[in-house]
Amino acid sequence: MDAQPAIQMLEKGIAFVERTGLQVERLERGHVVCRMPFAGNGNHIGTMYAGALFTCAEIPGGALFLSTFDPAKCFPIVKSLDLKFLKPATADVRIDIRIDDSEIARIEADLDAHGKAEFVLTGDLTDPSGVVVAQSHGVYQLRSNRPRS
Repeated sequence: MDAQPAIQMLEKGIAFVERTGLQVERLERGHVVCRMPFAGNGNHIGTMYAGALFTCAEIPGGALFLSTFDPAKCFPIVKSLDLKFLKPATADVRIDIRIDDSEIARIEADLDAHGKAEFVLTGDLTDPSGVVVAQSHGVYQLRSNRPRS
């Protein structure tokens, strides 16, 4: 897969995300790494704005959709996303999310059988030293583009 068009869409397709400067550092089947720069995303107390952290945690769901599933067949939605703030983020933050081939197969089978499929993505948002500044737990759903009979 040529990831560049999907990366461009993720980084620039939503004006808000583009303004944050979020970067997709790696995008392949079942794996995405995103980085949120601290520059431009600080708050009134000198730490990263909570909305920037949330964006960094949420974008991987759409990224994994684009790199792993067929957009002609389905579309993604976010059902819920919880973010637990653990430490102040005072530098760039990264998240590395993976789903394995067996989970991808389960999602595809559920989508084929029921017209929708849920999956959970959890991840640690880390600073450059590897300190976990926040943890995310997202519930996503793929919904079929095809009418059900």
